[in-house]
Amino acid sequence: MKTKKKRLGTKARVQAHKKRVAYIGVIITVSILIAVIAVSGFFIHSYPNSSPNQTINRDQTNNPTFQLKAAIVDQGSVAPTAGYNQTFIQTTTNILKQAGYTVDYYPGESVTVDFYRNLPTHGYRLIILRVHSTATKTQGTEGPVTLFTSERASQTKYVYEQLTDQLLGVSFSKDEREKGIIYFGIPPLFVTQAMKGRFQNTIVIMMGCEGLDNPLMAMAFVEKGAKVYVSWNQAVSASHTDLATTRLLQHFLMEKLTLKESVQETFKEVGADPAYESLLIYYPLEVGEQTIENIAGES
Repeated sequence: MKTKKKRLGTKARVQAHKKRVAYIGVIITVSILIAVIAVSGFFIHSYPNSSPNQTINRDQTNNPTFQLKAAIVDQGSVAPTAGYNQTFIQTTTNILKQAGYTVDYYPGESVTVDFYRNLPTHGYRLIILRVHSTATKTQGTEGPVTLFTSERASQTKYVYEQLTDQLLGVSFSKDEREKGIIYFGIPPLFVTQAMKGRFQNTIVIMMGCEGLDNPLMAMAFVEKGAKVYVSWNQAVSASHTDLATTRLLQHFLMEKLTLKESVQETFKEVGADPAYESLLIYYPLEVGEQTIENIAGES
């Protein structure tokens, strides 16, 4: 026996309609949420897995502060002097790598004018210039510190730089094999006016003679963005600068002493150069109170 459905009044029909609309709305909302969760899950699982440490490494890679790159510029290998030895390169490279640096090595033949021109663009935080240099006085006046290249001088090359004293001619006056050969030399003016880009709080260790006979070259590097410039106040023998530089790096990079303490400890161990009595010093002096972690942590 069929029962007859009771007809709802207008008010009841309206309320029932509202309930159906609300119910449909809930279903639609839930469906959308499920779809969003499913899509999100797909992308999360599809994206390469990365740990928090990997995320930090990606950020560090994009931040010059954490790009610990070092360069060894070995121009001295072109015309090696007495006491020059190749073991220095391996010893220094090992120290740098243990301290967390990637190391680029530039042999003598690659040290050209354009090499120096582009040096700031590589993002090095530490540069070791194992190069010949001079600060010869002319006509009684103090000459600028000049870094040797391995590129023979020519009147037809880099004409503008030569006319504006951004390049000078230098020679190995005491080496009979090199007598009469003139090379392009890099004075402070080239650093400030011809080098491209800027250094990134770079530590520059200039191992050659008379690198801090006067502060002009050091000031040029600092003006170009270097944090500190370390060198000798007079001539230095190849064997002594090699020994002193490795000791300095050991104290500064591995033992984390301040730069001032590192230089002092180096002097206690190797002393002044026995032939020329030259001393290892740095510019500017205020950086001496900083450690490598202070310097490397600055952008």
